[in-house]
Amino acid sequence: MRLNWAGNVRFSTDRLLVPRSVDELCALLSGSGSGSGAGGRPPGRLEGRLHCLGTGHSFSDVADAEGTQISVAQLPHRIEVDAAVPAVTVSAGLRWGDLGPVLHGAGFALHTLGSLPHISVAGSCATGTHGSGERARCLAAAVRELELVTASGEVTTVRRGDPDFAGHVVALGALGVVTAVTLDVEPTYDVRQTVFERLPWEVAIDQLDAVLGCADSVSLFTTWRGDAVEQVWVKQRTPPGDPGKPVDLAWTGAVPADGPRHPIPGISAQWCTEQLGRPGPWYARLPHFRLEFTPSSGEELQTEYLVPRELAAQALTAVRELRERVSPLLQITELRTVAADDLWLSPAYRRDALAVHFTWVPDTAAVLPVVAEVERALRPFGARPHWGKVFTTGAEELSGLYPRLPDFRALVARLDPEGRFRNAFLERTVLTG
Repeated sequence: MRLNWAGNVRFSTDRLLVPRSVDELCALLSGSGSGSGAGGRPPGRLEGRLHCLGTGHSFSDVADAEGTQISVAQLPHRIEVDAAVPAVTVSAGLRWGDLGPVLHGAGFALHTLGSLPHISVAGSCATGTHGSGERARCLAAAVRELELVTASGEVTTVRRGDPDFAGHVVALGALGVVTAVTLDVEPTYDVRQTVFERLPWEVAIDQLDAVLGCADSVSLFTTWRGDAVEQVWVKQRTPPGDPGKPVDLAWTGAVPADGPRHPIPGISAQWCTEQLGRPGPWYARLPHFRLEFTPSSGEELQTEYLVPRELAAQALTAVRELRERVSPLLQITELRTVAADDLWLSPAYRRDALAVHFTWVPDTAAVLPVVAEVERALRPFGARPHWGKVFTTGAEELSGLYPRLPDFRALVARLDPEGRFRNAFLERTVLTG
């Protein structure tokens, strides 16, 4: 039985096909063509349900398939910079960490990055994955064009401004197989990263806006134990070659760390991107972890909820009241801001948000009841779960949280009338109702 990278998702099928060209993928889906399919077999038409698998970093079964999983990791490598737009077109399976140095070398950058450089461009965009920053929208908000192979095996391109474009980008794999993505880029920049420790909870709650807005990207890491947030990671943009003035959080009572830190107490910081305020290229500072190392702590479970930014302090207070239940099963919680976007299934759809992320111990039976308690505590704030994390929120509640869900269902029905890309996750969450 195949597992995802953390070993928490057991895929329902052992059949994984890895086409090496878009033509081969089209032949597999349509049954046409005379070329060889994956593994040297005649292509034929794939029967049963299908779903595209990214890098396997999701903690939910969003990428599961009952029949066949398709990986785009071996499609021809593409990084094509168009300085006139400016934009970059990349192959869907490319990892963000592989794109960064090439883009920087061409004089450009992305507006944000997630904490892991190991995840694929298309997979992370499809689930609404994000970085941190009050002006930083989710990764998918940079998408200006998608190349997609539909259930019939046809290649189609959708562009920003096209009807239903906002429904195509965060689509959970329901519309077909994305083969290429074009992203907005901007002039390159450096980032300095500084970690502060022991931010009093009283200050964190009372001055939350000021703390989260002190730099371009701010993350708070807490175990919910004690009277202080353990770490504040501050990532500050600077022009290339200009270190600028570093952020000072002395007014909060937090103090600069005296050495590199890992977000989870007791784990070596060797896996983390460089800290201590030394500026470096955006792609080497915005993620928390280095591409060359295995991310995070190993086996784990993760959940995350995005609540409206204006309700952030109340939401944090509600979670703190559960700290006796949460802390024993928790490795770490990260708090980040995400700017609003217009993508139908983005957890930040039309509202600035605070993301409350939990990394749990790998004990599903013990964690799920606590996840349900956290969801009950956050329900009054309209918390939207991250599609790629573990959650128990049902279809009826999700329908109330995503006003464009009826439009998305209509889009799925039009592009995939046979339901070839449906899976249990989609039927349980967004396609019911």
